[in-house]
Amino acid sequence: MVCVRRGPFSPGTPVPAFCHGCHGRGLGRCQWSAVRSVVMETSTEDVAQDGGGSARPAAAVADQAGVAVEPQAVAPQAPALSPAPVATAPASLSPSRAGDFMQCPLLYRFRVIDRLPEKPSEAATRGTLVHAVLERLFDAPAAERTAPRAKALVPGQWDRLRESRPEVGELFADDPEGERLAQWLSEAERLVERWFTLEDPSRLEPAERELFVEAELDSGLRLRGIIDRVDVAPSGEVRIVDYKTGKAPRPQYAEGALFQMKFYALVVWRLKKVVPRRLQLVYLGSGDVLTYDPVLADLERVERKLLALWEAIRLATETGDWRPRPTKLCGWCDHRAHCPEFGGTPPPYPLPVRAVGSGDAEQGRMGPD
Repeated sequence: MVCVRRGPFSPGTPVPAFCHGCHGRGLGRCQWSAVRSVVMETSTEDVAQDGGGSARPAAAVADQAGVAVEPQAVAPQAPALSPAPVATAPASLSPSRAGDFMQCPLLYRFRVIDRLPEKPSEAATRGTLVHAVLERLFDAPAAERTAPRAKALVPGQWDRLRESRPEVGELFADDPEGERLAQWLSEAERLVERWFTLEDPSRLEPAERELFVEAELDSGLRLRGIIDRVDVAPSGEVRIVDYKTGKAPRPQYAEGALFQMKFYALVVWRLKKVVPRRLQLVYLGSGDVLTYDPVLADLERVERKLLALWEAIRLATETGDWRPRPTKLCGWCDHRAHCPEFGGTPPPYPLPVRAVGSGDAEQGRMGPD
């Protein structure tokens, strides 16, 4: 069952059963235990996930949210390539890279195997900034987790982001007066402020923030990713929370939006033998909250899908057969200059290849869930 709460939180809003009634009983704050139940290591960067690639383009986020998009009418130009790291075969799978392959196998190759550079985007960088602010806010005592304090964190976190990732400074290289940067930072502040209409951080005590998790399936496939927030109840029930700076998806796209969350739920289940009680997506762009309460059968279906997906990736890796899959998102792809669909030529394939045998499955096809 998927639940979408639209609009701001108010004191009269019924308290979900999963919240254990802390608000309604006048306890003042949610009685989540700060138990480190899935401790691995933490990171704020997606680069820890599976080696190669970068954040998904803003268009991909818009597409998942059901927003109509049109390709950019810009002539592709091959970016100047810096010396690439030694290519290695994929060894693990994260939600973002799984999404890449399902969107376009050639895009997956460019990001994971060729590791072609990508320019930072304003939308993706703003998302990284907002995530950092929401993570750091919980360092403060509960009573001090206010909207003004959160907004005040934005400039400092932007400075830290520029120090750790100097390339994001290029976003505003053509803005000498700083007007566009000021507007961009103001939008980040508005997204942070909207969060307070959806959740009350003074009543939350996350068990984990920006948690890196990794699990190996019986097949040997390693799954890994970074969970924005993990809440653990005194009873041991787990809630996985993810912040989105875009808009909530239309109903027909809800299942796609939940794929990432079910992926994380599968990893937690494999690590701790606990099925998360709730998956929660917080959409700061539209002020909506989408929740889903998974059951074991959901996670088993996701595992079968990922195994089929990984088999398709394995076959493409061995044969070098990475087929482009044109969609309306191609207009936002950084790699059109190397894509045959746009008259480009991919770089020489850096891994050994074998001939496709007659018994091989068609590359890129996945079996039923």
